[in-house]
Amino acid sequence: MIAALKLNLLLGLGLVFIGTLSLLVGDVATSPLALVDWLSGAGSAFHAILFETIRAPRIVLAALTGFVLGLSGAAIQGFLRNPLAEPGILGASNGAALGAVIAIYLGLASTVSYIVPLAAAFMALVSVVVLMAVAGAGASSLRLILAGFAVSAFAGAGIALALNLSPNYFAALEIAFWLLGAVENRSWMHVFLALPGAVFGCLLMLSTARGLNALALGEEVAQTLGLSVPRLRARIAVGLALAIGAVVSVTGVIGFVGLVAPHLIRPYCGHMPSRCLLPSAFLGAILLVLADTVIRAIPTLMELKLGVLTAFLGVPLLLLLLRRPGALVSEA
Repeated sequence: MIAALKLNLLLGLGLVFIGTLSLLVGDVATSPLALVDWLSGAGSAFHAILFETIRAPRIVLAALTGFVLGLSGAAIQGFLRNPLAEPGILGASNGAALGAVIAIYLGLASTVSYIVPLAAAFMALVSVVVLMAVAGAGASSLRLILAGFAVSAFAGAGIALALNLSPNYFAALEIAFWLLGAVENRSWMHVFLALPGAVFGCLLMLSTARGLNALALGEEVAQTLGLSVPRLRARIAVGLALAIGAVVSVTGVIGFVGLVAPHLIRPYCGHMPSRCLLPSAFLGAILLVLADTVIRAIPTLMELKLGVLTAFLGVPLLLLLLRRPGALVSEA
């Protein structure tokens, strides 16, 4: 087991290194020298536009999204004491997707460029409010999961209805492509739209670290140690909804990162939930930046969607992880 500070430092440096290399990958050939010139402020106007306006925002957004997904996956797995839990289990992902789909369906996306992210973030918050109202203040983990499944299923039905009643082929195609998840054609505006909710949500989830450690001993033991389980549940639910809703609102739905990242990191940081939070977040960021780099390196006529690649890579990886001894052992 690697010390937590050392592991986080290694993963953070790895993320910076991979993100820097990712700036060199794309349809337009660039050299490390051009990147150094741009970083030093002596680059050409062409490279300034290429690095600063086109590539840097999507890399930062991919890193932010992966960070949120990895952290959310570790937090929800620690809270539910279930290694197969994933960030979308409380319905925030589908809720955010429904908000974006409604905005696209009504044609609002063509009038105001940032209306889709705002609608998605708003619906993510609405989904969590509904979830907490349905589950109740003193709901058990099982009741919370079932309420999340109901909210997610309802949002999924709303998305399907919008596709079914889409006024034209192009609107349906736009909705379908958005749901696949991507960071292409994203600007710094999208990063800044996602940043407040992502930061606040991540801070809320990180603040539950000690509570998750106590909860790993069981709810009864945690309560005898002075932990308020309903308060912990509320912080995780609101934090997860804010963070997931913020990133999904600008990237679309991207799966498997939040499920796989904690599994990959757990052997190196132990099975204590608090030790897995930040490393899982950094690893999620690395995985998503790598996936986006691979997408830009593949010479295709139409660029692959990020959500498609993470699913193709995530499923085999998850199956391999499940074959590992103790992979399904709960933290409890």
